[in-house]
Order: sequence, then C-alpha cells, then structure tokens
Amino acid sequence: MTTLFEPANAGDIALSNRIVMAPLTRDRAGPGQVPTPLMAEYYRQRAGAGLIVTEASQICPEGQGYLDTPGIHNAEQVAGWRRVTEAVHAAGGKIVIQLWHVGRISHVSLQPGGIAPVSSTARSAGSKTFTKAGFVDVSTPRALRTDELPGIVDAYRHAAGCAMDAGFDGVEVHGANGYLLDQFLRDSINDRSDAYGGSIENRARLLLEVMRAIATEIGGGRTALRLSPVTPSNGAGPDSDPQALHNHVVEQLAPLGMAYLHVIEGQTGGARDIAPFDYAALRSRFKHGNPRGAWMVNNGYSRAMALDAVASGAADLVAFGRPFIGNPDLVRRLRDDLPLAPLRRETLYGGGAEGYTDYVDYAAASEAVGVS
Repeated sequence: MTTLFEPANAGDIALSNRIVMAPLTRDRAGPGQVPTPLMAEYYRQRAGAGLIVTEASQICPEGQGYLDTPGIHNAEQVAGWRRVTEAVHAAGGKIVIQLWHVGRISHVSLQPGGIAPVSSTARSAGSKTFTKAGFVDVSTPRALRTDELPGIVDAYRHAAGCAMDAGFDGVEVHGANGYLLDQFLRDSINDRSDAYGGSIENRARLLLEVMRAIATEIGGGRTALRLSPVTPSNGAGPDSDPQALHNHVVEQLAPLGMAYLHVIEGQTGGARDIAPFDYAALRSRFKHGNPRGAWMVNNGYSRAMALDAVASGAADLVAFGRPFIGNPDLVRRLRDDLPLAPLRRETLYGGGAEGYTDYVDYAAASEAVGVS
C-alpha cells in the first residue's frame, strides 16, 4: 500500500514524498516584480515538500492582477527566480513555477500605461483585487481580439522557457480560479462568437494551444496544469456542463504526456461539496491517456484524508496550501502527527519577514515554550 511519505514521479520530475506545497500568493516581490532574497529563504524553508509550486507569476506585464506579484518574463526576473531555485535545490527540494495571466481580475493601476485588463469578455468580474490602495474593485476589461490570441500563447511559451532558464524543474499553468484561461473555458464568462467561443471545443481552444506550446518548448514531462472545475472564485459563475468541458480538456491533453494534473475539488478554500462533479471519472481519463502523469488533489485535505487518498489510489499527490505558511516543516508534522501552528492572517499579503520567514519548525517552537 502506497503511503503519503513515499517517493513518487510526476512525469520527468522525481519527488521525495507525495506532499505538495500549493501555490500561495504573498505579494512580496521587489521592484520590477523581481523575486527577492527573502523569497528565496521562504521557499528554502519549505523544501521538505516533495514538490513546491510557487506563487502564481505573470507571463507578461499585462498578466499582472495583484500588487507585488512576481513575473517570469524578463532577464531580471529570471535572475531573481534563479536564487530561489538554487536555494530549494541546495536543500534537497524540487520546485515548479505556476504561470498565470489574470485576465479581467486586475486593475488599471496595475496595467502598463493604465490600460484596461483583457479577457474573453468585456464584462466585469465584479470582484476585488489588491493594489497600493488596498483591496479595490477590479476594472472593466476589454475582450481580446482573435488576432491577439497567438500572442497570448507565445507569452506562455516564452515564460515557460524563462522558467527553465531560472532552474525550475517544470511549470504549472494556472487554468483555474476564474483567471484568463478559465475565463475562456466557462460559458458563464465566455460570450465570444469567434473560434474561441461557443462550443466546448472552441472554449477549450486557447488553453489547449497554451499547453501544447509549452510542452513543445520544455517537454511534456515537465509541463503541468491546474484546474478548478466548479469553484466560483473571482466572479466565475458555473459552466453549464463542467463535467463535459473538463472531460474534453483532459482527453485532449493526454498526448502531451504531462507531469501532473492539479485539481481543486469543490470551492477553492471553501466547501468541497459546493457542486456535483465526478473527479474520479476525470482522473480515470487523465491516467488512461497519461500513465506517467500524477493526479494531484487539493482543497481542505486533513492528514487523515491525505493518507487515505494516497493509500486508496484516489490520488498520487496531495497539495496543502495555507498549512505550509505557518509550518515550514509541514512534512515532518504530518508524518509524525504533530500539531500544526496557525498562520497570522494580518501578514498574509505584502510586508517583509514578519509572518513570512519567521515561522519556526516544531522543535524550535517546542523549545521556545518549554515543551520537550
């Protein structure tokens, strides 16, 4: 029986255990959206994870939607990320970067030249984003023209190449949570009448073009994808048939030989049973077409749930998000069934070391309070 703490392979990436640090936006990049030495220390502290997925990082200036999120599209950003990957690798870890374009989840103050954000639609998400002024309403987007979409695909391809130059073990494309690629996938958002709107095949077209371009650039075994079939995040209403939509996407991805598929079950950060969806059927399609690919699950997993998911074969990898913030040694705490430290919510976004790199491992915490 496989356990959560055994090694695993995710395509071409060999992992020391099956616990994944999920992507977590922390808004601490430096000027020019360049990763800082403090970020390198933050990720190094958490290198005990079988795999780290970095915070989402924009593929181009227009892809930014939150204050001080890092980019992965120019030489300065590559150099900053190289410090991160070198620190994680020196500590024995593996790390991939999550590539994103936020689409309409942005604000004109974050866009180059104060332009409107872009999306599959010209309708506003009606949600919030984080700027110098704090949390504010997102700006109304403009719909991308059909002739602009090859440029979006190329931006993803370029960012993936930059990621490999920075020393990452692979990339994870953010196709979830109501961001740009999800804005094309869902018929609740996508109101286009061109080749990228209407039918399931058309709405999936941009995502599939992105994934194929990246796999060609860096190899399918180092290319991964995150999906959230039913989450309502960022103003994303439910698709009319999420099962058929995601079944199609996964079936079309099979020939790429992807490293893994990262699936958020239920509402991101919320109820796991928010809407019906057959994740087992989706997993079966993915594994049948891509036996070397790993199936990664996410959303509110406890230790017991994670142990059972891997032991039963329902998952190959389990991603934990916020528990990794307050517990840099989360793998040890899960293995030894130790109590978890809480995170400090007031320091989640922005700032410096406080609430970022000043969390300590269990041994140090116990010594501080006199527990042996």
